[in-house]
Amino acid sequence: MYYSKILIAFAGLLAANSAYTQSKDTTLLTLPDAWRKAEQNSRQIEITRKGQMIADEEIKDAKMERLPDIGLLGSIEKATNMPIYENGLFSAHTQEHEIIHTLYKAGADFYLNLYNGNKLNLKIEENKLLYQIAVIQNNDAISAIRYKTATLYLDLQKSLIFRKLIIKDIADQEKQLLEIKALQKNGVVLKSDVLRIDLDLSKRKMALVTIENDILIATQKLNIIIGEPDERLVIPTEFDSVDQPALPYEKYLAEAMEHSFSYQISEKQTEVSKVHLSQVKSNYQPKVGLYSDFSYANPQIFLFPYNPAWYSLGVAGIRITMPLSQLYQNTHKVSAAKLELDKEETTDKDIEDKVRQQVKEAYLRYKESLVQIGVAEVNVAHAQENARIIKNTYFNQTSLITDLLDADVQVLQTRFELATARIMAQNKYYLLQNITGVL
Repeated sequence: MYYSKILIAFAGLLAANSAYTQSKDTTLLTLPDAWRKAEQNSRQIEITRKGQMIADEEIKDAKMERLPDIGLLGSIEKATNMPIYENGLFSAHTQEHEIIHTLYKAGADFYLNLYNGNKLNLKIEENKLLYQIAVIQNNDAISAIRYKTATLYLDLQKSLIFRKLIIKDIADQEKQLLEIKALQKNGVVLKSDVLRIDLDLSKRKMALVTIENDILIATQKLNIIIGEPDERLVIPTEFDSVDQPALPYEKYLAEAMEHSFSYQISEKQTEVSKVHLSQVKSNYQPKVGLYSDFSYANPQIFLFPYNPAWYSLGVAGIRITMPLSQLYQNTHKVSAAKLELDKEETTDKDIEDKVRQQVKEAYLRYKESLVQIGVAEVNVAHAQENARIIKNTYFNQTSLITDLLDADVQVLQTRFELATARIMAQNKYYLLQNITGVL
């Protein structure tokens, strides 16, 4: 009675999951489609893309500084009379000097930088490097989201393969159970054998329930990253073969040294530090520029004698400024910039070491996963042959029910291991591509 209740509970869970599957929309999704959707939905990619746009605008802004500074001015002023204190400030004034009380002025000024220690060109160069870093960071975010999407996609694919395998295995076990029950009715095998088969079958059905839930969980995770509703069921396309590495390790390492995102960013940061050192050194340089000033004003108080009338005046020239104080104020700034450059060069070498280690590990793990596939394929063949032999001996009453159950479990386990090895090989392949910067 208790056993029948367990079976009814299993059936209810499976029916619930089956009803859920059938009641929702399903979509067939390839991995490139999943990548495209994930890139469109990723906020991290959107953030890095905005950073790239900001860096581009900063380049344009720095280039605009090459244009001259032009300003307009206008003023209206009121002035009092001018008392004169001949006997000191605290004595009464003796007379007041009449002045023109209302002053008007309108004009424009102009300044064109000719040379400023090459600071403007260095600033533009620095902004270009920062833009290149922003582009690399955006590509890094795309590669990271692609690898994460591939991992979730493959997890869902593995769970679907597991479900397919265990459903077939449950059908085979139910068929075998009918055969054993027939033998039990004829008194050939014991009732305990039937109970053992029933118990083992119930464990498989419970495993199927777990796998069904794994599918729903994996589907939701994938839907979140690709921007689909949680309830939509995604069916990944099945793969027939595992991607093979077309290049030896040395080629992958050379590719990583050229395309690795972390290494590229480190190199660009070193270049930024070199530019910053040049910027600090340019503080010693003189500043040269053209300037002009043109104005209309009333009254004329620029030259004596003054005149209460409108006049115009234009002034133009070249201005040279030499920052002598920078000869001693800039010393520690230069030292700090040099230390910053040394730090970035050391960091660059450290990241190069890490990239080499990551490529080596990923390459070896990928090759290991390919070997694991071959081993798993052989194990499946051996387990199937062993199960065939044990089944024949059991029905010939020369082996025990435990031997038969162990053989069946080994077949299912080796099939799971083969599917896992294939999925893992795909995962390691995408990880290798992500590390080398070509995903």
